[in-house]
Amino acid sequence: MADVTAGDVPLDVIALVRELVRRPTISGDAAAQRDALGVVTDVLRERAPHLEVTTGRDPDHPWTLLRTPTDPARPQLLFACHVDTVPAADPGEWQRDPFGADLDEGRVWGRGGSDMKAGLVAAVAALGAADPQTPVALLLTSDEEIGSQGAAAAAAAVAEQRIGAVVVPEATGNQVVLGHRGALWLAVRTAGRAAHGSTPERGHNAVLDLVAVLGRAARNLPLGTDPFLGTETWNPGQVSGGTVPNVVPDRAEAVIDMRTVGDGRALLDWWRGQPEVADVVVRVDLPPVGTPADDPWVATLPAPVLSVPATYFTDASVLRPVVRGAPIVVWGPGTPAVMHAVDEYVELAELEQAAAVFAEVAVRWRG
Repeated sequence: MADVTAGDVPLDVIALVRELVRRPTISGDAAAQRDALGVVTDVLRERAPHLEVTTGRDPDHPWTLLRTPTDPARPQLLFACHVDTVPAADPGEWQRDPFGADLDEGRVWGRGGSDMKAGLVAAVAALGAADPQTPVALLLTSDEEIGSQGAAAAAAAVAEQRIGAVVVPEATGNQVVLGHRGALWLAVRTAGRAAHGSTPERGHNAVLDLVAVLGRAARNLPLGTDPFLGTETWNPGQVSGGTVPNVVPDRAEAVIDMRTVGDGRALLDWWRGQPEVADVVVRVDLPPVGTPADDPWVATLPAPVLSVPATYFTDASVLRPVVRGAPIVVWGPGTPAVMHAVDEYVELAELEQAAAVFAEVAVRWRG
């Protein structure tokens, strides 16, 4: 079942996901992401010309909101999808072209297959099939992978809508996930005094200061715990310092990726309170997300509900404050283990199942 009924023109979900995977839409490339937004919008307008389209004007973080032309006072079912991907690092290690969108072994192979172009296509199928009088909407965002920047640019427009429920079709193997931890990314910087490498006693080594702080963090960082979201984590994902080997470094920096269960204030205060730290800059600050398992709408979804959260963050962190308490689920086709990995793929059976089930959920939505 490659074709899904969408308006009067069938939507070939396999062809569309292959078309999107062939297009490199790396985070930070606004032009490529804007082009992908245009492709998806054109596909939908061909099948559902009644859709209302709002296009963001942010030149760096484009977004598009498409919705059925119903009474705006009726709560809408919102699908929220990003078009960007992480880079295809080390392409020589891939067994296939990362942007070839090969169709083989019941899978489409390539960067973005699971994260999250398959989920996007399933949402496109649902909106295209929705009755014009059913309040359904699709938000397309950019730069999710680098801190949900496109969703942040679109937040004001979403806040103007009345949202009744949100589906974020990230890769969950078509199982419903009720939340995820937040993300707090900090640039932690130390400052020293330069000197000749042969006389280090005349300088002050900023790298050694940074090493001392990182070692202390491993022992003392106040990581919180939540019954559903689990324990907070930290990862020094980038470390830099110095200029050349024979100069005592007068600066060093580590970018710390922390996945949070609260507001992150205690973690931020800890880093700022270390005596060696000269400066801390917040790069990303996204809150955690959680929807109660006994939510009435969640109980109607035709898919199993997992008892554990997603391990990654999503645009839901940005949308949660502007949808006024509407339930949010992460639910879509794809394999979490291959997200961001070499030889990423999506199972065609999962894509087709998601397209059909999302369309069913949209048809049953009454707002």
